[in-house]
Amino acid sequence: MRVIAGEFRSRKLQSMPGTEVRPTPDRLRETLFNILAAEMPGAVFVDAYAGTGSVGIEALSRGARHVIFIEKDRATADLIKSNLSSLRALSRARVICGSGAIHLSGIAADIVFIDPPYPKEKEYAAAMHALERNPPRLVIAQHSIRFALEEAYGPLRRTRYLRQSDNALSFYKPRSETAQAETPRAETTQAETTQVETTQVETAQAETPAD
Repeated sequence: MRVIAGEFRSRKLQSMPGTEVRPTPDRLRETLFNILAAEMPGAVFVDAYAGTGSVGIEALSRGARHVIFIEKDRATADLIKSNLSSLRALSRARVICGSGAIHLSGIAADIVFIDPPYPKEKEYAAAMHALERNPPRLVIAQHSIRFALEEAYGPLRRTRYLRQSDNALSFYKPRSETAQAETPRAETTQAETTQVETTQVETAQAETPAD
């Protein structure tokens, strides 16, 4: 596993052995950050249910000012710190060992990425509800295509849906920022990608991850 682009491009990251930690696939990570390119510089980014921290580290590499990692498993949280240390990026990050749903309510951020273990479907609603009091300008939830998230959680309304293989990304913004939108965008990447804007449908190709 490696960083795809930006300051730490092609740097290798350590990962946990076994199958309990499921890193975001490289292609999906690249698609996500291509979408977020204009949002990243100077942003405070949260990588909740962070696993190895590959998404949050990619955010740092792409220009985020500060990244907060939330990971419940102690050994995995220590691995995130090790990856940050190898990149000399510890000063730009904070690693919290604990529950995403508990800690999200007390964090002020611009962008929040949540990716609970797919079988723990109740964690999605718990995390989204934790963000209702002080919603960030953007929330992205990675989930299985077989699990349908709600169109809205409190003030957060889904504005975009992207599907790639067995994985999906749902994008949410505060209702005040989406008042003009009538229909959320839905997409599939070329491994299956459709892009549905508010008033039009377009097809986009997923790019191949950098070496």
